[in-house]
Amino acid sequence: MTKTIFSDDFLLENDFAKSLFYDFAKDLPIIDYHNHLSQAEIDNNKNYSSIAEIWLNGDHYKWRAMRTCGIPENYISGNARDEEKFEKWAGCMPRLARNPLFHWSHLELKNNFGIDEYLNANNWKDIYIQCNQFLAKSTFSSQAILRNHKVELVGTTDDPLDDLKSHISIKNKNLDIKVIPTFRPDNFLFIKDAIEYRENIRRLEILTNIKITNLESLTAALSIRIDFFVEVGCKMTDHGITIFPSKAIWTKNDDEQLFKLIIGESNSIENRNGLTYHLLFNLFKLYREKSLIAQMHIGALRNTNTKMLSLLGKDAGVDSIGDDLQAYDLAVFLDDVNSIDSLPKTILYNLNPSHNHVFATMIGNFSESGVEGKIQFGTAWWFLDQKDGIEEQLNTLSSLSVLSTFIGMTTDSRSILSFSRHDYFRRILCNLLGTDMKNGLLPNDLNWIGKIVNDICYFNIKKYLQHNIIST
Repeated sequence: MTKTIFSDDFLLENDFAKSLFYDFAKDLPIIDYHNHLSQAEIDNNKNYSSIAEIWLNGDHYKWRAMRTCGIPENYISGNARDEEKFEKWAGCMPRLARNPLFHWSHLELKNNFGIDEYLNANNWKDIYIQCNQFLAKSTFSSQAILRNHKVELVGTTDDPLDDLKSHISIKNKNLDIKVIPTFRPDNFLFIKDAIEYRENIRRLEILTNIKITNLESLTAALSIRIDFFVEVGCKMTDHGITIFPSKAIWTKNDDEQLFKLIIGESNSIENRNGLTYHLLFNLFKLYREKSLIAQMHIGALRNTNTKMLSLLGKDAGVDSIGDDLQAYDLAVFLDDVNSIDSLPKTILYNLNPSHNHVFATMIGNFSESGVEGKIQFGTAWWFLDQKDGIEEQLNTLSSLSVLSTFIGMTTDSRSILSFSRHDYFRRILCNLLGTDMKNGLLPNDLNWIGKIVNDICYFNIKKYLQHNIIST
């Protein structure tokens, strides 16, 4: 059998890179502080019925690739049998050379199942059977998979209305793996559909016993939900922002008028952007008070194919990189919150690579005395989460900020097999630094550079989560 390119030294191009990886990165635990895994599956310690279920269900990365390869939708998101879906996916794999899915998928086959051959239309059945045999074992339940990858913490993404039932159950079980909720208030920050927004408001009223008539009462209700999340273990919040809202179009007088429209029957609501700015400002003050870390994923142009959105709903794989300007309004917002000493630790994720330098310089503007790496340029995200994108983010961060304070990789994934992306990131990081050592751009001191690798891969995020800022 011909071995694949995915040898032990994959992506490690010199001896320095290998030493950094094997001695300082490879065996570290994983803190995956932002993802979209199912807390219920972890709570129930689910065993998966097939590799197709665990790999293809809801994975919009793979869905996009299969559509581009001309696979009929029935074999992607439709009612085809798991075996048929996997066969179609396997047939696509040889065509995905240079797509990150080619690397990720084969690393997952090797790291999870010990399969070191290229998936294709000829061997798909054998690989399908072999993977399913592993998945049927108790050693391949959801919790076991996390342990196999040395996952120490998982941060899921959760709506303010979520009852967090599975999180509470996991917490009560005292598992050796922490699974914590992340507060994501997007359904209250952005009015995309007025009827749906009103329904969310009314559900929030019932949960909190607060009559919501303006932004102050909405903020008060969300504060109650934040407290509930914190009780269950929440340490972070998250926001998906396409275009950063502008302060310029907001006036305080809009508050009552806007909510009269929301609570009433109008479906045509103007100044939605102003609502977002004001409410986000209020929330950031709460985050600081409650020692929460704020994440902002900025620049995704979501659900561009409305036909597919109506058929499959959100996260169908019809999203793109946006090209809106973000710098000015982002700077104004951060300054507004910072000026009243209410800026929490914040992670800024950028999706448009042409804005990398904007984000990498922005994080240095709002440091705080004695707080290491308070504002972070988040790891390469979504469409940028591949070799070139990761290297570019690391290079930009190195040039314009302090790489050694970076909190490193998170998967942002819906697949529980995706922790091989930490292995992928660590190899890329070690190769980048090792190559600089080889070329005389960094000192020939493995302990010095190795500590930086240690910190980026594990210790920085551990400190970032544990030691938050005390509200002033």
